[in-house]
Amino acid sequence: MEPAKIKTISINTLNIPLEEPFTIAIGTKYNIENVLITIVLESGIEGYGEAAPLEPINGENQATVLATLNSCKDFLIGKDVSGYRQISTHLKSVFWAQITARCAIEMAILDAYTKSLDIPLYKFLGGAKNKIETDYTIDIVSPATAKINAGKLSRRGYNTIKTKVGKNLIEDIDRILAIKDGAPNCGIMIDANQGYSPCEAVHFLEELEKNNIRPVLFEQPVVKQDLQGMKFVKNNTSIPIAADESVFTAADAIEIVRTGCADLINIKIMKSGIIEALDIATIARNANIGLMIGCMLETKLGLGCSVHFAAGLGGFNFVDLDPHLDPGKDPFSGGPEFKEPFYSISNSKAGIGILKK
Repeated sequence: MEPAKIKTISINTLNIPLEEPFTIAIGTKYNIENVLITIVLESGIEGYGEAAPLEPINGENQATVLATLNSCKDFLIGKDVSGYRQISTHLKSVFWAQITARCAIEMAILDAYTKSLDIPLYKFLGGAKNKIETDYTIDIVSPATAKINAGKLSRRGYNTIKTKVGKNLIEDIDRILAIKDGAPNCGIMIDANQGYSPCEAVHFLEELEKNNIRPVLFEQPVVKQDLQGMKFVKNNTSIPIAADESVFTAADAIEIVRTGCADLINIKIMKSGIIEALDIATIARNANIGLMIGCMLETKLGLGCSVHFAAGLGGFNFVDLDPHLDPGKDPFSGGPEFKEPFYSISNSKAGIGILKK
């Protein structure tokens, strides 16, 4: 192929109000405050990348992402996108803490590169699947609201409902009981976002068992540094335990393997970057640890990239890529088709397939 060098770069904010506040154990978001980077190759091909910072999780915000991306422009101009791994390695060595900014650059580069190759991103990554099923998340709301929402989700075809816990144990149990009441045929995933101590997490599961509720997965029950605490939870339940905030890098994944503290690793490109996420998936598979893919508060662009990632690699036991925006308010169109609860990319265009409205 002809050299595919970056000619120009533009950076823009993506500010979109959420219809309802999104509340988890470590904070509440009222708006999407993301950043879009657009690279244009000498051939005229455009590549799009999104940074979706979530400060309580990755320590970044929109201002830090903008500063990082603007700092990278001179380095990126003239680079050939076929050297995406070398570019990623260099950026990580300089901007090691600015993960979502680096993810946006990797996304834009891979979008442009696969467009220049005229293949969808998921095929470039292996083409294992062209259809995946997602759950849907109910955040920390009242039991009455949770029951209503669970019933709606069940009627819309969702087979698994995820809910956030970790702020108040009694209220968490009441919410889960309400979800089970509203959607009795749906599996329930729980995500504590580091909200419990190890003993609280085990007690929480025991209380659910008394109410005949067995979650299909328990995600990040304790603070991310406490791998021994997570191992204590894992050793005291047969419910699969997933490490989320505990794994940002391939080195973190190796620690999960070494300590034996989790059954699965939740990969999010916004906390690892795309290239690092590929390495994490390789480590998990070689250690017989399951895979999950999740998201932050991305638009259709970032979600679409994660769908390509999961479908391309295949082998993800759990998919948590529910959209947070009404399609009419999303600034992008195209990409993987979403018909609840399935994403399909069988007819996807080259790259991620996303267009700016």
